[in-house]
Amino acid sequence: MGTAAGSAGLSRNVGREYELAQRLAHLPPYARSLWRIQVPVFVTLAGTRQPASRVLDLAPGTILHFSKPCDDPLVVSVGRCDVAVGETVKVGDKFGIRITSMLMPEEKFESVRPKKPTAPTDQ
Repeated sequence: MGTAAGSAGLSRNVGREYELAQRLAHLPPYARSLWRIQVPVFVTLAGTRQPASRVLDLAPGTILHFSKPCDDPLVVSVGRCDVAVGETVKVGDKFGIRITSMLMPEEKFESVRPKKPTAPTDQ
């Protein structure tokens, strides 16, 4: 990495740290620590189910085929929750994901009526 590229990356990191510090300054102390928690972020390329015998036959050079087309969007997950969809991008000699849309959490509805007691059956 050249010095110009290295200093540009350092400048971006300093900018991000400053921006985070500004956002944290407006929060109550108990909430500030939450912003620093690191959470697992995963991008799922594709998934498939295989018989155990096929999994046991995996070896270097084995190619797994997926039904998902190459240009389909990828799903970004935090923990076990899908949070966004995006497309792959090249970032230098690495890859990244450009978020194209956010996913809303799945809504779960529960009845607010109390359950009716069931009458005991005579036997």
